[in-house]
Formats: sequence, C-alpha cells, structure tokens
Amino acid sequence: MSHELAAGRVWKYGDGVDTDLLAPGTYMKSSMEDLASHCLEAIDPAFAGQVKNGDILVAGKNFGIGSSREQAAEVLRMLGVTAVIAKSFGGIFYRNAFNLGLYALVSNDVDRIEKDHKVAIDPLTGRIINETTGDRLACEQVPEHLAAIVTAGGLIPHLEEKLRKTL
Repeated sequence: MSHELAAGRVWKYGDGVDTDLLAPGTYMKSSMEDLASHCLEAIDPAFAGQVKNGDILVAGKNFGIGSSREQAAEVLRMLGVTAVIAKSFGGIFYRNAFNLGLYALVSNDVDRIEKDHKVAIDPLTGRIINETTGDRLACEQVPEHLAAIVTAGGLIPHLEEKLRKTL
C-alpha cells in the first residue's frame, strides 16, 4: 500500500529548532489558534501566516529538542504541515508528531532540499522525491503501525477507529 502524499512546498530551517520556537512559552496559556499564529516567529515571522495545507518543513539536526510540550507538533498540524523531514529529532517530539498525525522523517539528504522546492514523500518505502530538481532522496522508512496512526489523523482517532471495528 503506497502512502505517497501530494507534493508539498518546503519551508527550510537549520539545526536545533526547539519546541519553544514551535510553541513559544509566552503563548502557552493562549488558545491553540493563537499559539499556532506564533509558531516559528522568532526565526521566520512569515511562517505561520503563509504556510499552507500540505507544506513540508525541512530542517537539520535535533528538530523539536527541548521541553516535552506536545503543542509543538500540534501547531504544525493545525497550520497544515504534512511532514517534517530532518537529520534527527528530539525523542519526545518525534513520538508526539506521530501521535498527533504528523510525519517525522529522518533523512541525511536534507541538504539537497531548499526552501520553496516541492517534494513528495512515501514514508513506508523511505522515498522522498524532490520534484523541483528531480532528485530521489532517502529517509528512514516509517513502520506501518506509525503510518496508520498518521493516516487516521493521530493516535486518538486511530484508537477510536480500532475500537469501532471491535464493537
């Protein structure tokens, strides 16, 4: 079964994008919509206002390091981001991403992707196609059980679906 997603426009960042950049602590008591409107504003004030459904975030090492706040992944989904491709992830962010319906793909080929490129991903086979350059890139394959969680829209909808099937 192919899980290839429609191509998304790339937003590109470097190493060490932490959870406070994604979900700034100053706005944590605000609504999720307000929190999302401040996502990445410290490094890219245009991001939250210009990101579109299906866009893909590409970064370097240690994406999502920092606190365990699940809102860091949640605001990306709320803004329409389909996947984050990075050289490495903070462990808690990595799991939160899948639990909230966001692909987190580990790839050493991120240097071959630039801002505004269009990429398509197939998480189950570990393929990334840079449609702008024609490059075929690799990422770690996502296990089927994690892809099923993302496809369902997150862990809660996935579990609800499984429960409905057993009743």
